[in-house]
Amino acid sequence: MQKFLDCLAKEDKEEIACIFRLLAFTGMRKSEVLALRWKDLDFFTSRLSVSQIVAYGENNTIVYQTPKTKKSKRTITLDPITVSILKKWEKTRQFLNFPQRVKPTDLVFPAETGNAHSFDYINYNLRCILKKYDLPYITPHGFRHTHCSLLFEAGASIKEVQERLGHEDIKTTMNIYAHVTENTKEKTAEKFAQFLGM
Repeated sequence: MQKFLDCLAKEDKEEIACIFRLLAFTGMRKSEVLALRWKDLDFFTSRLSVSQIVAYGENNTIVYQTPKTKKSKRTITLDPITVSILKKWEKTRQFLNFPQRVKPTDLVFPAETGNAHSFDYINYNLRCILKKYDLPYITPHGFRHTHCSLLFEAGASIKEVQERLGHEDIKTTMNIYAHVTENTKEKTAEKFAQFLGM
């Protein structure tokens, strides 16, 4: 994950860097990130509200919907670096929008049409970066899974992770927890053997 973000930093793609920062550091779904509006961000409290998702309607048109489950509609805390990156992106948007001002109802990541980007926008840019830097394959959803795993490794509770990621069914969270726990057990055995030099 860190290697991917380091490679992304070398690219002159501020919007894409911002999108992948959110995917990696919030565990949001790409449909949630693409539907974000400036009114959903609270820089004072370092929080972000998930209240809409992007979906495909008739004839592949982009539509906005409320999240399908109650758990998906949630508030996520942001780390200081992510807040700083978003603030910088807001200034860039103000510059690109001049003389019009960016409105609270504007999308954080609009396409040239003013509408939301399609999912392909994220998928295509991800493939390009992975290929250019010869990085291991990962999907946009893989960022969410990795975020979840790292939260558990950092000591977050199952309930905290469920709420942050918006899992409706706690079984989804438990399955990832079981996977992380199994990996941790294997690493513990390896560390013990290394300690004994055997």
